Amino acid sequence: MTLLTKVIRRWTEIVPFLSLLLYFLKPADSPGWYNLVLIGGLISAVLVAVHHAEVVAHKVGEPYGTLVLAIAVTTIEVALIVSLMMAGGPGTETLARDTIFAAIMIILNAITGLCLLIGGLRHREQTFGLDGISASLVALLAISFLTMVLPNYTTTQMGPSYSPSQLLFVGIVTLIIYLSFVFIQTIRHRDYFLPEVGEENSEVHAPPPSTKVFVLSLVLLVLALVAVVLLGKSLSPVIESSIESIGAPKTLVGIIIAMVVLLPEGLAAYRAAKNNRLQTSLNLALGSALASIGLTIPVVAGVSILMGFDLLLGIDSKSSMLLLISLLVVMMSLRTGKTNILQGIILVLLFFVYLFVTIIP
Repeated sequence: MTLLTKVIRRWTEIVPFLSLLLYFLKPADSPGWYNLVLIGGLISAVLVAVHHAEVVAHKVGEPYGTLVLAIAVTTIEVALIVSLMMAGGPGTETLARDTIFAAIMIILNAITGLCLLIGGLRHREQTFGLDGISASLVALLAISFLTMVLPNYTTTQMGPSYSPSQLLFVGIVTLIIYLSFVFIQTIRHRDYFLPEVGEENSEVHAPPPSTKVFVLSLVLLVLALVAVVLLGKSLSPVIESSIESIGAPKTLVGIIIAMVVLLPEGLAAYRAAKNNRLQTSLNLALGSALASIGLTIPVVAGVSILMGFDLLLGIDSKSSMLLLISLLVVMMSLRTGKTNILQGIILVLLFFVYLFVTIIP
């Protein structure tokens, strides 16, 4: 083992603990310099999370590896939403909706678009298996509209929300759709999601890590993701005050936090596309979008029913149109099994449109 490898390995083992230590040692009224240190810890935790996710993914193989990061991040995302809901306060009834919608728009437009763009720039044209991507998009389309659009049209309870019985039913349906997708991805039609021969490279053929390294990376991955969420939550008041100072709406805070939470997945998907492994990249992106809704909605719905919290899921007409356009563009872009820079450019621009109309509605 070279000196550089030893340094990198030690650094990736230390950062999760150091980032958590920065969070727990944060003073009640932290000065500006400490907030900068927290930002540095946050970025370091994100990079380390990507490293350990790739180690775990390489050990378990495809397509199981692409599920690891998605489920890990989503689990912590759910815990964060539920904890904030239980804390109460204004805006908590829309917290789940705003977080999920921001995550979907980031994944569909920013992450997927950037992956198609960088892949097209480096490799001109990339290919992937249509069967797996089609299955992902069908499940994503159904879950998205059931959870964020249909509540606007039900009449049992006024407002963009489900009644308790409707919420329970939709939560169960959402969970069944997601578990069915995981069953298809990992067991029934696992070959749909495997990288094509053209995507294989030296990174794929590298020997898998030992069981000891695998277990260590799995533990450190969870710790790094916890640090990302805690530091992101800790920095949210600073971000919120900065946003208020420029007169932007508070919904932008949710977008920024979602970006931070999704950054490990985004970097992993970006790296896969850059290395001409577009199938793996799309598995990461679309699988993360499905996990973000398919796991979050059932848990949040259950907590809402049991604890008696208000839960507003329906998005407004502007957001519904943006969601529809994003899904249509992604489905049309991925319908042939080949991609180029045009699809990537359009999706990235759609993400900027989403940001623009959020800041200037």
